[in-house]
This record gives sequence, C-alpha cells and structure tokens, in this order.
Amino acid sequence: MTATKKPAVTVGSGVAGPATQTLEEVIALTRRLRMPYLRKAIADVVPTARAQRWDPAEVLRVLLCEEITGRDEATLRLRRARANFPAGKTFAVWDETRCSIPAPTQQALRGMEWVDRRENLCVCGPSGTGKSHFCEALGQLAIDTGRTVAWFSIDDLGALVRRHRADDSITKAVRRITRVDLIILDDIGMLPVGEDAAEGFYRLVDACYETRSLAVSSNLHPAGFDELMPKTLATATVDRLLHHAHVCVTEGQSFRLAQATTGKGVAPLPN
Repeated sequence: MTATKKPAVTVGSGVAGPATQTLEEVIALTRRLRMPYLRKAIADVVPTARAQRWDPAEVLRVLLCEEITGRDEATLRLRRARANFPAGKTFAVWDETRCSIPAPTQQALRGMEWVDRRENLCVCGPSGTGKSHFCEALGQLAIDTGRTVAWFSIDDLGALVRRHRADDSITKAVRRITRVDLIILDDIGMLPVGEDAAEGFYRLVDACYETRSLAVSSNLHPAGFDELMPKTLATATVDRLLHHAHVCVTEGQSFRLAQATTGKGVAPLPN
C-alpha cells in the first residue's frame, strides 16, 4: 500500500500538532499572502482568544480587521507623502471663525462633493489670510476621505515644463499629474509668472478641465492674472479655470502679522 503523503500545511485540516508548530505555519502563510499587519497582531490576539475561549470565527474576524486597518493606515501615509504637502496643516488647528470665508461655505467645501463633481476652487485674498492653510487642510481632508491629492507651487510647474521640454514629453507629464482627484496650486500672484510657469499653468488647467478638480490660492483674483502672465494665455487659462469654479475671497489682517505683533509668533525668551 502506498503511504499517503502528509500535507505541507496542516492549519484547518484537523490534524493535531504542537501549538507552536501550527503558529509557525500560520505565520508562514501570512508572509506568503503578504499580510504583515495580521502577522504582527497574532502575538497578542491568539493568547487572548485562547484565554477567553473565542469562537474561531471571531479570531479570524479580529485578525482580518487588524490587516485591513493596517493597510488603510499605510495607504493614507503613502498618499500624504505623494501629495507633497508643504506644512502638514489640517483643520485640527484651523479656526473657521477667524476666516472671512462664510462658515456655511467652509463647511460645504469640507464636504468634498465639489471634488466629486470635478469642480474647481479659487481662494484669493491678501497675504496671511489663511488661503494656503485652508487649501492644504482641504487636501488633507480629501486624503482622509479616500481621495488622492497633489500639491504644487507655480514654480514647480515651470520646472516641470523645462524638464520635459527637451524630449517633448510635457503632455505626458501633465497627464500623470492629473491622475489624482484633487490638484492644489498654491500662492499665485506673489511674483510675475515666468514663461515656463505660465505654460505649465495653462497646460494643467486645460488638462483638468471638466475631468479633475483644481484648487488655486492666489493674492490676486483670477480676473487679474493678466497682470502676471501674457494676456492671451491668461484669458484662456482663466476661462477654463472659472467655468466650473467656486471663488472664495479672504479679507482682513494677516494672521502671521497679528501673531507677530502680539508676541505669539515665537516662544518667549527668558528675561
């Protein structure tokens, strides 16, 4: 009679074996299935389940929840890193009462439906009135709610155009940018926009038109962009940017200046 070959893996087969051997086999399976967060949780969950006599289905549920939670957290970390946010500012440190944008408008924008509708956002106003903070916080919230984001400055677009002009791959580069759900372009209007940056700005707005959401912060209202870039290019850019856009105007004194004049901009030094 031919001997029956023993299975390499006995977990769940009903074959009794030392607990340590079974646990090693489970750990090996988690490596093969690429479940690092489940594997990490085994050391705590299995002794607890044994002591409390959990149902096997409950053990499996808890371990799978650990894997899903770990993957979700890793995805958020990766998306934040890829977004390239400049300061890590969120709504946790945002005071909506100090911003001149009406509170109902702020709440509606935080709902993110405008991103799902592929609409744009233009936040314009004086320096220090919370434009960048508000846009970055929206970007962070977009990631928290399962969306993807990319952050750029106008100079970044100029560098992108210069880098890809040599091999005529600008269109492909812009197309890669627009794979995300929300693109944030920060701080337009501080300085005149160079030729390369103006071209990159137009290409980005054109590529996003009715397909992706674009949030722009600027010291100037978009109607005044012809002060920064060639009029013909500015007109074409603004036409596409504002067609499906929410325009929010910030007003008031600079938050930074207010903190500086009240001594809150730095930690006090000992006398």
